[in-house]
Amino acid sequence: MIQPRSMLQVADNSGAKLLQVIKVLGGTRRRYAQLGDIIVASVKIAEPRKQVKKKDVVRAVIVRQRNSYRRKAQIFQP
Repeated sequence: MIQPRSMLQVADNSGAKLLQVIKVLGGTRRRYAQLGDIIVASVKIAEPRKQVKKKDVVRAVIVRQRNSYRRKAQIFQP
């Protein structure tokens, strides 16, 4: 479950290393994010001399998660 105030590792080369979730987009009562969902997050740790800086507010897509998730064909993916 990815919810507001969760800390996330970044998987791309934008320069951000750690994000803190501010909001899960997709409805007023949306509490948790899953794979493929869009979130609004704040950059907490960033590499120097890169495009994204610390304290920037960015949008991000969830591409991986630690827990397995269930597909409609009842297949569990790690």
